[in-house]
Amino acid sequence: EVSSYPWNPDAVVGVRRFIERVCRLSEKLVEEEGSEPALHRAIKKMSDDIPKLKFNTAISALMIFVNEAEKSGMTKDQFSRFVRALAPFAPHVSEELWEQLGNTGSVHLETWPTYEERYLQDDTVTIAIQIDGKTRGEVSVAADADKETVEAAAREAVAARLEGQKVARVV
Repeated sequence: EVSSYPWNPDAVVGVRRFIERVCRLSEKLVEEEGSEPALHRAIKKMSDDIPKLKFNTAISALMIFVNEAEKSGMTKDQFSRFVRALAPFAPHVSEELWEQLGNTGSVHLETWPTYEERYLQDDTVTIAIQIDGKTRGEVSVAADADKETVEAAAREAVAARLEGQKVARVV
């Protein structure tokens, strides 16, 4: 009888590529603050998801952070916090990276990294613009923009579609 597996062994290639990207990040540390907001978002997401056993989305948060860190870099301190968050999912690699960072003792004996709310606030938001129930564009505005500013930006973004038309309502 042939047994079936509840997972696809071909997916291991993707995991390996992710771990290799993480290891290459250790070679690209920067002095100035790099992707601090992305790190705080990842730690928050993981802190929320791990107790709920939502491991896929927790790992996804790590991957999103790695994408951001590859673009903007990260400091040694940020990488250290990232390695602590990675540890439950890649224990051996995390231990190796922890040692390479010059730390003594096991990464698994460290406290879970914390996040700060101030880094979780987005500076801008993207708003979809619909005309007759269909999305016709989008606009990015400051997160604290007032209604008039948002409406003006939306009208400007779809001005060509509004020519000669009367706007019945704005929501």
